Amino acid sequence: MGSTVLSLRIDGELLDRLRQHAARRGMSVQDYVVRTLIRDDFDERFQSAVEETEKFYGADDRVN
Repeated sequence: MGSTVLSLRIDGELLDRLRQHAARRGMSVQDYVVRTLIRDDFDERFQSAVEETEKFYGADDRVN
């Protein structure tokens, strides 16, 4: 998979916070933002899969 450039205009205070978060993790701001977006995307896809599974099996049919 190739990469594409994404340009953003963000508030200076937000950029400062992103720099701080990235620095605490020893990462560049770019790596930190990309990692955060990947994690968020995974969370959304996982939640969607859980909801589809519950629809298929029925949320009330869980074994306790």
